[in-house]
Amino acid sequence: MSRLRILTIEDDPPIRRGIVDALRFAGYDTLEAPDGEIGLEMALRQEFDLLLLDLVLPKRDGLEILDQVRRLRPTLPIIILTARGEEADRVRGLRDGADDYVVKPFSVKELLARVEAVIRRSPERPDHVPQISIPDGRIDLARREVRFQDGRRVELSEREVELVHYLAANSGRAIARDELLANIWRISPRGVSTRTIDMHIARLREKIEKDAGRPAVILTVRGKGYMVANESIGK
Repeated sequence: MSRLRILTIEDDPPIRRGIVDALRFAGYDTLEAPDGEIGLEMALRQEFDLLLLDLVLPKRDGLEILDQVRRLRPTLPIIILTARGEEADRVRGLRDGADDYVVKPFSVKELLARVEAVIRRSPERPDHVPQISIPDGRIDLARREVRFQDGRRVELSEREVELVHYLAANSGRAIARDELLANIWRISPRGVSTRTIDMHIARLREKIEKDAGRPAVILTVRGKGYMVANESIGK
């Protein structure tokens, strides 16, 4: 099983180095950013499982990063790092979607305990799903193909496999186009047309739906995005 990866956005070099060293010693993979601008870019483009976010950062405010990340990855575990005198920001951070906070100065033991606790209760990291059942067949993600009951096989692209897996792992929840851009294409949706999402979904439906004009597996949720119907798909 792959190791969990944690992104730390912290501008104080000694604190950041201490956090990263502690995480690596505890068995996590790490990413790190020294300011808010680099941190936001990494948070929107990189693949990771938990975010440690300092609130007071140069170039980009930590609360601004929290807002953008939470809109694109609503279930990503986020722990904010704050100083003792920042109670108002701490309260706002929790209200805006942070899962927990750690007050500086903190011990390595406390930080790791909070990281472990937040990860345990987070739905962000789905189990690996090698195959997915659909009404007329099965999607084999490992082989990148759809196998139908009548014997037909249809090949899927790598991007289509990622789309199916992400939607299936979040079945029953409407996924915004911006969230798909951030988590599958690894690009910021700012100034980017989401038409590419619609085109990929249309091609995917042609391959897996019995009737692409009346989809039963991948549904469009008006004003929100796309979702996999709970009653039409199984692992």
